[in-house]
Amino acid sequence: MDLLKTLVDKGLRRELPTRDEALAVLATSDDDLLDVVAAAGRVRRQWFGRRVKLNYLVNLKSGLCPEDCSYCSQRLGSEAEILKYTWLKPEDASKAAAAGVAGGAKRVCLVASGRGPTDRDVDRVSQTIEAIKETNEGVEVCACLGLLSDGQAERLRAAGADAYNHNLNTSEGTYGDITSTHTYADRVDTVQKAHAAGLSACSGLIAGMGESDEDLVDVVFALRELDPDSVPVNFLIPFEGTPLAKEWNLTPQRALRILAMVRFVCPDVEVRLAGGREVHLRSLQPLALHLANSIFLGDYLTSEGQAGQADLDMIADAGFEVEGTDQVTLPEHRVEGGCAPCGDSGGSACATPEPRTEARTDLVAMRRRGAGTDLAPNA
Repeated sequence: MDLLKTLVDKGLRRELPTRDEALAVLATSDDDLLDVVAAAGRVRRQWFGRRVKLNYLVNLKSGLCPEDCSYCSQRLGSEAEILKYTWLKPEDASKAAAAGVAGGAKRVCLVASGRGPTDRDVDRVSQTIEAIKETNEGVEVCACLGLLSDGQAERLRAAGADAYNHNLNTSEGTYGDITSTHTYADRVDTVQKAHAAGLSACSGLIAGMGESDEDLVDVVFALRELDPDSVPVNFLIPFEGTPLAKEWNLTPQRALRILAMVRFVCPDVEVRLAGGREVHLRSLQPLALHLANSIFLGDYLTSEGQAGQADLDMIADAGFEVEGTDQVTLPEHRVEGGCAPCGDSGGSACATPEPRTEARTDLVAMRRRGAGTDLAPNA
């Protein structure tokens, strides 16, 4: 297929595909799926070999968020039966993080619900970062606390944070359809604040919220322009009790095409297979490792993930290896100062609608273990 040859050549040169080419990836047929995965896999291996970086989530504060993000089980007005608790003490958060590190995680992601942190919250998280770093040599810490005010990113960096996550989630054109309590521009501003403070920027998307192919390409091209070091690709978990509970419109094949498109557009960036992989990729998860070079180990913020040992077995069985703390995730040219986005974002195209899949609520398990409970974590 000429399209795939062109995309591989561009990916190996770190050249931006056109919008038409990105849309064409999403429009490929199931018959061509393995060819698409193999092509994007060549680009992934060029920049990341067969390494898989493991990340571990610690939910510092769960539920009761004042924002109205339609996709979120912690949103204002959510009726999802999730765990709800206030801030974990630094020592409890450090203990939860240690379980993930022991399971093989190289990065710990500290997440708290809410619009954004107060200065007191930043102090609390700074203490948690310091506690984790004291007891886990070489571990990376990423904070995800919402919208940042001036100076807060610098304070987190001074406390030892390595990265900051704030996802764009969807295209600017449709952002108002999923959230009304803040704007797309607010999110861009926070990613830029993190980057300016010297933190490794982490920003990604959520697929499966009813968006079009054009919306997906828009947000991935916007991410390329922002130039984060890591791009988490989430697949919507349609929690009962949230406005998007009926949005079961992803198939495993569709999810793989989305990951491939992200890899072609962001060839030398850490593409992270994030929330919803177990729900939507299901038995095709191992194929996604040929596209993404990073995954979350264990559970997510409010839902349970695949057993930690099952993740490790999947990585080994698929012929990949867990990235060690002594290995650098990003290619040398990014570590040495980053790579500015390049290429031309040409026209647009219409894609073939994807088939809808049945609701699989049986695959969504609310988290009842780990942080905020007395039960052992999944790691």
